[in-house]
Amino acid sequence: CLETHSSDRTMDLGLAEDHFSRPMGSFVASDIEQLKLAIEECKKLILELPEHSERQKDTVVKLIHLRLKLQELKDPEEDEPNLRILLEHRFSKEKSKSVKQTCDKCSTIIWGLIQTWYTCTGCYYRCHSKCMNMITKPCVRSKVSHQSEYELSICPEIGLDRQDYRCAECRTPISLRGVPSEARQCDYTGQYYCSTCHWNDTAIVPARVIHNWEFEPRKVCRSSMRYLALMIPRPVLKLKEINPLLFNFVEELVEIRKLRQDILLMKPYFITCKEAMEARLLLQLQDRQHFVENDDMYSLQDLIDISSGRLSCSLTEIHTTFAKHIKLDCERCQAKGFVCELCKEGDILFPFDSHTSVCHECSAVFHRDCYYDNSTTCPRCARMTERKQDDDVKDA
Repeated sequence: CLETHSSDRTMDLGLAEDHFSRPMGSFVASDIEQLKLAIEECKKLILELPEHSERQKDTVVKLIHLRLKLQELKDPEEDEPNLRILLEHRFSKEKSKSVKQTCDKCSTIIWGLIQTWYTCTGCYYRCHSKCMNMITKPCVRSKVSHQSEYELSICPEIGLDRQDYRCAECRTPISLRGVPSEARQCDYTGQYYCSTCHWNDTAIVPARVIHNWEFEPRKVCRSSMRYLALMIPRPVLKLKEINPLLFNFVEELVEIRKLRQDILLMKPYFITCKEAMEARLLLQLQDRQHFVENDDMYSLQDLIDISSGRLSCSLTEIHTTFAKHIKLDCERCQAKGFVCELCKEGDILFPFDSHTSVCHECSAVFHRDCYYDNSTTCPRCARMTERKQDDDVKDA
């Protein structure tokens, strides 16, 4: 009897219909009030049907369809603009319906099928359309653009009392006991946040890398996580000033520094070589542009890759390719090599060869043993000085 009654109600509700197509029969799916009534009846029917039965499962599916249709009628996407600008965020309306995300403002799930949501193209802040007017945090990318520096103290805690027992970001009351809201510490800023602003995300903290060569991810707040993610490829760390002793304890850093110094010595050969420019050899370092500009600035990603060994492998391979072009493949670059003027023996020398030394005044290249064993001045410097003196005498 119950099954017959349930079956009749199923037909009355029109649950056998596909409410995403044009409705047929007596049930008009476009009517919001009727949809609400149908949803309530469907919920009651689910409770009456046998637990875990096929009929109950089908009814649950139909309930979802009804709710989707109701949401579509109440919140049509056409009313939402594709681009919204707020607090330096550039929010773009998302097209994906199947990917499940979490709103950064209210910390609840974004159901793409029935809710309109936006992502900031700068800092990747995600939120419901309905939550956008409640956002108070400016876009982190603007901070990266204007500041571009790390907090270099390890977890610089000031104490929850100094924060007046409030979240450092949204000022919600918090406490270590979790009443009214749990206080969560960000290992990057050292400050405490509420559970809405701190989701226990983890990230590698630059201060711990620079001072302790430690790469274990630590818990950070949402804004710190986005800031660190945007900063990770930026070469803003001058290690020889921040912690020069690090080179004494990390052999890999010394190796990378030598490779970078060699590449800087190779660069003048490439920018004056037509074949090298056509082959775009320097573009092999386009992901680490600072490697062809200096040898002392590092990004956090550089340090991570040095620790894992990836950077050493890739940079050694690039170094080999560059050296091969200069010393073997290109006659123009070979012609710019040097002969050791102290012993006048051996092969053509280049400033990036491991067994050579370079005069700091005139950049002439010598065998390392010859250069340090010879107590006289650089022959090329002496020749240039003599020529200058002769010119001065002629002018006088």
